[in-house]
Amino acid sequence: MPFRGTEDAVLAYVPRTIPLTVTTTEAKGLAATVDLAGRLAGHGYSVAPHLAARQVRDGRHLAGLVAELREAGIDGIFVIAGDVAQPAGGFPDALSLLEALDANGHHFRHIGIGGYPEGHGSIRQELIDRAIELKARYATHVITQLCFDAATTVAWARRLRERGVELPIHVGLPGAVSRQKLIRISAGLGLGQSARFLRKQQNLFWRFFLPGGYSPDRLAERLAPRVYDPGSNLRGFHLFTFNELEKTESWRRTMLIRAGYHT
Repeated sequence: MPFRGTEDAVLAYVPRTIPLTVTTTEAKGLAATVDLAGRLAGHGYSVAPHLAARQVRDGRHLAGLVAELREAGIDGIFVIAGDVAQPAGGFPDALSLLEALDANGHHFRHIGIGGYPEGHGSIRQELIDRAIELKARYATHVITQLCFDAATTVAWARRLRERGVELPIHVGLPGAVSRQKLIRISAGLGLGQSARFLRKQQNLFWRFFLPGGYSPDRLAERLAPRVYDPGSNLRGFHLFTFNELEKTESWRRTMLIRAGYHT
């Protein structure tokens, strides 16, 4: 997240071999995201900033963002609608932004879109499924929203493949973050107020505050055997660090060693 101290923390704890994303927050807007992404790219990281469609004012604004990212040597983006209540311009959703990028031309080699294993609190499931089919033609991969049930994620990934979406899927899961901090920070990510966030993640609240309700170890271990399952297109994990970079990187290395890999 583009907060004070993020750049220094990345340099201190994250190897340059780890690809990064930079979120767009409702409070700070797109400028902070693109600026931090550019600085991290200058340090040698592969960075994909989030482009929140509802924060893009118009085609000229979009062209400026694309030019700025090209100048910074950034060839990947993650396109989302964003949770701003009223769009700043003519892009109400991710699909409209993707269509504009395609129509006007761009240099991006990697374009991620969001996946919703547990659906969305304010959008019917059929509409979500149809939207991802339409977005998939412009994208190279899918990154899922948070879901704390491995079986739900696997079933969703299989259903997506059955609908003809064959993009590789990276499962989004939190790293080594406390339950309390994850709830507190998530609500301010640009996902909106706590109520909106919890509506989208319907099983989140009670799971987090039951004893032992969430462990990144357990979730990763349950999902790992499904990665590269030909029936689901699951291809890896995307760690939401919530800026807990030191702890998450330490946890990642520990998990790799436990699985028999050398870091």
